[in-house]
Amino acid sequence: MPYPEGGSFHEALPQAMKKKPTIHEVAARAGVGLGTVSRVLNNHPAVRPETRARVLRAMEELGYTPNPHARRIAGGRSYTVSVLLPFVATEFYRRLIEGIESVLLEKRYDLALFPILSQARLKRYLESTTLAFLTDGLILASYDLTELFGEGRLPTERPVVLVDARNPRYDSVYLDNRLGGRLAGAYLARFPGSIFAIKVEEEPDRAFRHTVFSERMAGFLEAIKEAGRPFPEGHLYVTRLSAEGGRLALRHFLEKASPPLNIFAGADQVALGVLEEAQRLGLTLGKEVRVLGFDGHPFAEEVGLSTIVQPVEAMGARAAQLLLERMQGYGGPPREVRFEPTLVERASTGTPPEAPYLP
Repeated sequence: MPYPEGGSFHEALPQAMKKKPTIHEVAARAGVGLGTVSRVLNNHPAVRPETRARVLRAMEELGYTPNPHARRIAGGRSYTVSVLLPFVATEFYRRLIEGIESVLLEKRYDLALFPILSQARLKRYLESTTLAFLTDGLILASYDLTELFGEGRLPTERPVVLVDARNPRYDSVYLDNRLGGRLAGAYLARFPGSIFAIKVEEEPDRAFRHTVFSERMAGFLEAIKEAGRPFPEGHLYVTRLSAEGGRLALRHFLEKASPPLNIFAGADQVALGVLEEAQRLGLTLGKEVRVLGFDGHPFAEEVGLSTIVQPVEAMGARAAQLLLERMQGYGGPPREVRFEPTLVERASTGTPPEAPYLP
């Protein structure tokens, strides 16, 4: 291999192979002591903002990357947060993780995801020695696993935060799903025509309960009753969380009544199936078939789906903030953060009458 004239093997090495900058060099460039650099790396609250910014700038200029193993040994931390969640490859959990990461990555924490995909995995996660309980903190999404333990607490002394679920023993971040259901019911009750609803059922092999979809439907039925609208038996269709479920539901509803049909789908993914089937059958959306979803996923805007929006990313970010506060020493009582959903109208429901419909 030829080297530059007057050069050497070492001068020809790529930049990445050269000696890595040290914490001492960071301290010298920032004009602070080693202890200050260490406190910045450990996100210590005692560091002044301008000093922290100077240290971070020095790290960036030098290309300094802290050794995570050294940080763990020095501070007794792993700089990793566990997230236990039912699935990974769904729109809701993708958005939730994005919200959690937006906060934790700023503080140089990594996420370790533990999807509960089967009974075998669940049993493994119930062991206190499982890695999920050995990180610096734990976020439990959607399912409250505490009911599976004798004392009603998770087998860890590390901080725990629930999101999309509630538990009086832990910090909890949740959406008022019942309110969302009431918004949906009051809205669809304004239109003429028969009212229908699609409820998402739980996975039959789950060992734990999740009440989100039941809460949505309870609020919906309350609002329909208050509006004086009939809701006969057979107007509620129960299906799995899938677009296919929405397609089957619309066919079922068309056997019960003629258009116009006003349909509340308990999840956007199910509502998408209703939209697709209505288009296949040549029914006019917003007139012959009106459909309202729940979740506010990005694809809802693309297909013109009216929906009850939940701020998933904001919920994930708030859960991460609560966890960081616990990991930094907050010792107060458990906190509850309640988010409210909002209604977004699009083409799938058309324009509601100026005056409420009177049956």
